[in-house]
Amino acid sequence: MRYLKVLWIHDEPTEPVEMYVETDSDGWETRKVEVFRDGTLGFASAAESSNTTVLGEQPVPSIEEIAEDPQFRPVGITKDEFEHVWARRHAPMAAR
Repeated sequence: MRYLKVLWIHDEPTEPVEMYVETDSDGWETRKVEVFRDGTLGFASAAESSNTTVLGEQPVPSIEEIAEDPQFRPVGITKDEFEHVWARRHAPMAAR
């Protein structure tokens, strides 16, 4: 498994500004959390999803490939860091 946090620098009010992604060994997303400007979380896995968040239809590129686009700032994170964000997906907004 690989775990990523990607900051997305843009001005689109309906798009996420942070994404947390868990991928399998082939790069396919297995779980994802998207954080929107207003603090709303979207999430997706094979078993559940919310809002407009869905798992990707293609494998996630390497950190280096993602970073080639200046609007994205990717960084590898630990499984524990991902699990902390994943656990918040059902929490009320005030608890996030």
